[in-house]
Parts: sequence; structure tokens; C-alpha cells
Amino acid sequence: MIGPPRPPDQYSDDRDNEETIGSPRPPYLEKGEENDQMIGPSKRTSDDETSGDSDDEDDAVDFKVPLSNEIVLSGHTKVVSALAIDHTGSRVLTGSYDYSVRMYDFQGMTSQLKSFRQLEPAEGHQVRSLSWSPTSDRFLCVTGSAQAKIFDRDGLTLGEFVKGDMYLRDLKNTKGHISGLTCGEWHPKEKQTILTSSEDGSLRIWDVNDFNSQKQVIKPKLAKPGRVPVTACAWGRDGKCIAGGVGDGSIQVWNLKPGWGSRPDLYVAKGHDDDITGLQFSADGNILLTRSTDETLKVWDLRKTITPLQVFKDLPNNYAQTNVAFSPDERLIFTGTSVERDGNSGGLLCFYDRQKLELVLRIGVSPVHSVVRCTWHPRLNQVFATVGDKKEGGTHILYDPALSERGALVCVARAPRKKSLDDFEVKPVIHNPHALPLFRDEPSRKRQREKARMDPIKSQRPDLPVTGPGFGGRVGSTKGSLLTQYLLKEGGMMKETWMEEDPREAILKYADVAAKDPKFIAPAYAQTQPETVFAETDSEEE
Repeated sequence: MIGPPRPPDQYSDDRDNEETIGSPRPPYLEKGEENDQMIGPSKRTSDDETSGDSDDEDDAVDFKVPLSNEIVLSGHTKVVSALAIDHTGSRVLTGSYDYSVRMYDFQGMTSQLKSFRQLEPAEGHQVRSLSWSPTSDRFLCVTGSAQAKIFDRDGLTLGEFVKGDMYLRDLKNTKGHISGLTCGEWHPKEKQTILTSSEDGSLRIWDVNDFNSQKQVIKPKLAKPGRVPVTACAWGRDGKCIAGGVGDGSIQVWNLKPGWGSRPDLYVAKGHDDDITGLQFSADGNILLTRSTDETLKVWDLRKTITPLQVFKDLPNNYAQTNVAFSPDERLIFTGTSVERDGNSGGLLCFYDRQKLELVLRIGVSPVHSVVRCTWHPRLNQVFATVGDKKEGGTHILYDPALSERGALVCVARAPRKKSLDDFEVKPVIHNPHALPLFRDEPSRKRQREKARMDPIKSQRPDLPVTGPGFGGRVGSTKGSLLTQYLLKEGGMMKETWMEEDPREAILKYADVAAKDPKFIAPAYAQTQPETVFAETDSEEE
């Protein structure tokens, strides 16, 4: 048998008298009357009208929702957009917009709630979906890249699916996706089959034993030719049908049968007014839940899809990974809400009665963070909700010690080990090459320069001019601050006369001295140079 065994209290007669974990299963699932179950609000009797609506706490007790205690698995630096818990409830996977996947193990985790491993599946790509295999020995990781990855239970990479040729027009001729993935899910019963959807406008079924080729390519039905992204996908509980949410708001369902193709068996043209972020089938396969960014949650009866059974409005949704889920007994439908800028409420978990199709419980998970992914584990009977924003993210686990089993109860009760006086740990020697002066960067000396600038001795600042009479051997500014100015003002002790002289007379006054006592050129030519004869000028010529 593939997958976890059924809870023993459903087939063991020895535990009939013990307390039941979680809400009881619906009577129509126990009796096998799947087709006779009435869908929609039940008729209210006169007793119901007089009694009125009950409080949220009473509703929580009636449906046995574990709400009394809460722990938070932190570590991510952005919103947690993906969540997966294995079937035994021992390991939890969380993926975030910070490109990382964190793995938590309840059995080995202390009350500090730290993850034992952190992965980065695709560098620079957001983690959008995580899904365990039916045997919980491997898990699927879908990121914003075009290639999905398979990891084993310990986080080691087993393989990566091939990427298609982006230059081929027909998507059926490509070996894989050519644009970023949007969603992915493992087959609920077959451990070698997975389903992925992408922004390239196709859904593909893969065999995990062959990473180089796909088994089937599904092209959704479109109103006009083009490529419209497939924003969400989901398997039926029995694995015999596939649902896809297309970017044009349509909901399409394919039944897996011999010779089936891309033509959908069920087509709802305008299921939503915006992108579909979450799809969920009921156990009997007759009910389909859809969640969208148009702030609505719709309940569809697949036997009559002209109009939805119910539309729950005023559910803000700002994230493309916000999902919708059933409680383990499928008496409740629940989803998370996002925080709005102008809104007063925080991230909420809203629970709706499946039979009456009305709100029965609203839980405030975080006052400032949006709730994205949520699930209710059937074995642990604990509610998981991922929250976050652009700065931090976490996973809130709601549980009740009286109703829940294992999971959060195990790690909360296990305190971290206290240090003993006898503990010894060798401290490693750290060699830092930058500690040497040769490699050390010079520190900034700006403050030292500013301080030295204020010191008149270090900065060698010149003396400021004296205002008023001089003192200490310095001339005052009353008769000029400079010595030259002082001497000129004191009666011409320094007087320049060259401005008043005739240049010709100044030169000729040295002519007699030069003729009597030649020093440079004239003595060399004294014996050979002829006598100079100057022309005599007449007054008539002038």
C-alpha cells in the first residue's frame, strides 16, 4: 500500500472507547452514500431561528478546531509562500520568497524551533510550491525557474527536469517548460508521477525516473489564440482528474482516461475575475474549491458548474500562492487573507461550514503579516499557516494539547540542553590575513584631520591681522598692517624714482664710464676696430 495507513481508530475495535482525535468523519463517507449527500445550506428549523448564532469559541468547540496553543517556526527573511508536511507529520518543509527552503524535524527539534537544513533550489528564484511524494521519501520543489527539482528526504538533489526550447512555437513539441513555473503537485497515489504548471501556458505530467522527457503536455482551452499562463493546478484525491486555473479566469478539469488529450472535460469560462491562486478537490470528487486574487473563495459542484454553490467575498489576497483547504473530516473549508494597506485587520484564517456554506470561525493569526498557505494535518490534528511580508516570514502552528498528537507537542516539551561546568570545547585558531599591517586597510583619519585643523600650532595657521594699535612687536592696523605700507606712509622712506626719469638720459649717463673703462666686448676689438664715425645731422635735413 502506497501512502500512510489509515488511522487505527477507524478500523480497530479496541479503541472505540478512547477519545477521538479531531472531528468525526461525515456520515455519508462512512455509509458510502456519496451521491445522496445534499450540497448547499440546510433548512433552518424553528429551533435554530430562536437559538441564534453561536460565538466563535462555541463554534471552535463544536468543530474541534485546535486553537488553544501556538508556536512559530521562524527563520525566513521574506514571506513564506510554500508549505508541505509529510504524511507521518514528522517533517515540515517551508519555502519562501528569499529563495530558500527550510526543513524542520519535530522529532529532533528542541523548543528553540530551529530548522536542521536550509536549501537554495534555484539561485535568484522564489520558491512557489512544495509537495511530498506518497511515500514521503522524496519531495518536489517548484521555483520561479522553468525547471522543477526533486530532492530526497534529507534535502539532497536527485534530479532536475529538462528545460524546453523557447524558440519552438508549439508547446507540445518542446521537451519541457520554457517559462517560470507557477505550481506543482505530486500524484496522490503514484510515487513516480508529478504535475507542474507554468507561465508558458501549459501543464505537464512528468515521470520522476526520467528527467529528460515528459509523459503528457496539456494545453488549456483559450478564447483566442495566444499564451495565457496557468496559475494553479491540482490532482483529484484519487488521481484520476486534473484541475487547472488559467490566467483568463477560466477553470478547466481533465479526466485521465485512455486516449485523452488537451480538450478539457469541464470548462468554466469566467470562474474568477482575476488570477486563480488555489484549487482543492473534495474526497468524493464532486466539490471543487477555488481561491483567487479577486478577493473571493468559490465553491463549485462539478455536476453543475453553471453557477457556484457559494461565493465568499471580502477575502483580500495579494499573493499568487494563497490556497484553500478542507478540514480532515471535510466539514470545514478554510483559507487565509492578506493584509491591506488601508485595512484595519491583519492576516486571518477564515473557516466556513461546508453544509451551511456560512462563516463559522475567524482566527487572527498575525496582526501585521498576510496568511498565504494553510493546511490541517489529519494525523497531528494541527493547523499550519504561513505568514510574512517583505522583511520576515514564519509558519504558525495552532494546536490543542487535548486534541492534537505529536508534532508541535513533541518539540515544545523538549527543552534545550543546559551547559555543564565539565563541558570542554576546543576553540579553533582563526587566521585572519587582513590583521597583518601589509594587508590592513588604512582606517579613515577624517576626524583626526578635522581636530588638527582646529589646532593653530599643528595646522600652522598664519596670524590674524591686528585690529587697532600694534602690540608685542606687531604693527597695528591704524597706519597700515604691512611694513611696506608703514614706510610709505611715514614720509617716503622708500621712494621709487624710475617712473619719473627719461630712459634715454638714464642710459647716456653711463656712456663716458663705458668709453673710459671698457670691461667686456670692447677690449677684445680695441686694436682692430676702426674708429666710429657718426653722421652729422644738419638742420636743413631735419
